[in-house]
Amino acid sequence: MNRPQLIFFDAVGTLFGVRGSVGEVYGEIARRHGVYVSIAALNKAFYQCFKAASSPAFPGHSLSEIPNLEFHWWNAIVEQTFAQLGVLHEFSDFSAFFAELYNHFATAEPWVLYADVLPTLKGLRDRHITMGILSNFDSRLYAVLKALDLTDFFSSVTLSTEVGAAKPNPQIFAHAIAKHNHPIEQIWHVGDSFEEDFEAAQTAGLRAIWLDRR
Repeated sequence: MNRPQLIFFDAVGTLFGVRGSVGEVYGEIARRHGVYVSIAALNKAFYQCFKAASSPAFPGHSLSEIPNLEFHWWNAIVEQTFAQLGVLHEFSDFSAFFAELYNHFATAEPWVLYADVLPTLKGLRDRHITMGILSNFDSRLYAVLKALDLTDFFSSVTLSTEVGAAKPNPQIFAHAIAKHNHPIEQIWHVGDSFEEDFEAAQTAGLRAIWLDRR
């Protein structure tokens, strides 16, 4: 096995995850706005709406347009989640609720860093292995990486929303690879999704590592 010169990491589910569950975070902030929903029901509705959503990529748009497109992409998912539960009308100001929720996920508070991450990243850095992020998350990731003290480990960040292609599309891998000067046979990708990380990275010609957090 060739030693890697460059390793790309997925972000959510690989380096860090939601503290508790999405339903817990959504439910807590909803309660601040006077809306009470079962955590289990919220989790189920969210994952159904998230799975049904369009790809988190906006080809043909400039970088300056991306944050607004990301905001509205997520707004649609969250609105559908609460509508599916039949409580959307209970918000006196859904826009204010969503803005608070959206900004909350740009902080460290709703995230938990997995225990093995810092020792792994430090060990790879000590071995002078270049590392990058390759994620279907949105541009809030820059703030999250900073809040979790991860920014300095990575020499590149490639986001689906910014390059116009989301995993498993091989184009996002091509964008990430192009930012570096390493032979493809010495580039690895680590992620928690079998389809979007493991299979997609293999299709793109990288050595793929599936990190099954379950």
